[in-house]
Amino acid sequence: MSQHSDPRARGPVDRRRFLTSAALGGATIVGASALGGLDPDAAFAAPTPSLDPAVAETSFAEGRVAGRNGSVLEVAGSYGESHRIQLTNATSIWKVHPTTADAIEPGDGLYARGVAMPDGTIAADAVWVNIVNLACTIRGIGRDRLELAHGGHPVTGRVSPGVTAASYAGAALTSDLSRLRVGQAAQVLGAWRPKDDTVDVVRVSVGH
Repeated sequence: MSQHSDPRARGPVDRRRFLTSAALGGATIVGASALGGLDPDAAFAAPTPSLDPAVAETSFAEGRVAGRNGSVLEVAGSYGESHRIQLTNATSIWKVHPTTADAIEPGDGLYARGVAMPDGTIAADAVWVNIVNLACTIRGIGRDRLELAHGGHPVTGRVSPGVTAASYAGAALTSDLSRLRVGQAAQVLGAWRPKDDTVDVVRVSVGH
């Protein structure tokens, strides 16, 4: 996304853009693949019909994690609404990489896709925690970080071996970051860290 597409977005309009650009989820608990992909890009994909004919409509939620009651996440939405997100054995959870529910903390941003249950709970097939996809300009390059500018705001991107990869002009991802340059426009996919307002960089794309 070229616009601010960030669960921690600073205003309701930006949050809405984030939501409307994401895939939505269905009516009974179904296999995750019936509702769309599970990788980080799936969070920003255009909505697509469910592949499961039993699922008439998909559901989604976004907001901040307020608490957890067993396998149910209590989520405060951007517009004052609240959501209850049921995690199941089939729920795919992403937070920098595929992980488990134990990695979800109060205060995290969350985007969930799933199936609306009769009691209003959303049974999630996929949950992306703190995911961001930012159009940035590279302002500085360090061994373990990228200094970025996004929408007039400075952002520190954390670079981690084995996690951070680059794509140059649409080529395949590589761990070689040596071709990044100060002043380049970049698309950064990663996960925001609420505690220090930095971003774990998963992928940085330049020259596209």
